[in-house]
Amino acid sequence: MKGYETFHLVKSEDLNHHGTLFAARAAAWLVEAGFAAAACEHGNADEVVLRCIQNMSYSKPVQKGTVVKLISRVVHAGNTSLTVAVTAEDAITEELAIEGYLTFVTINKDTGKKQSHAVSLDEAADEKEEQLRRKAQKYCCP
Repeated sequence: MKGYETFHLVKSEDLNHHGTLFAARAAAWLVEAGFAAAACEHGNADEVVLRCIQNMSYSKPVQKGTVVKLISRVVHAGNTSLTVAVTAEDAITEELAIEGYLTFVTINKDTGKKQSHAVSLDEAADEKEEQLRRKAQKYCCP
């Protein structure tokens, strides 16, 4: 599936008491990036809502001044759900800092009830995407 990229500059207001990227801010960025991928693939942002965040984990602290590149792609498509893998890396060094899986559901915007989507996964572009898809099987929300 297509990868969607978002960039953020880590500023003073994004930091925690240790002087590194606050986890809640990182979670918001992951949700935003994941939503963009799910909504773009589905084709209607009004019909996509977050169901759950799974396995958001840091592999290194993120410092003030870092340009963070978030890459999101749909890695699993259920009947009404889309699971998106989001990775956050230093845009300059390309070192992985954070990753997580987010599951979104498609709903009827008038009734709020789940509805099917027309998204189907294509062939994985490379081994990295294949690994993300295998890992997603563990993290898809019930």
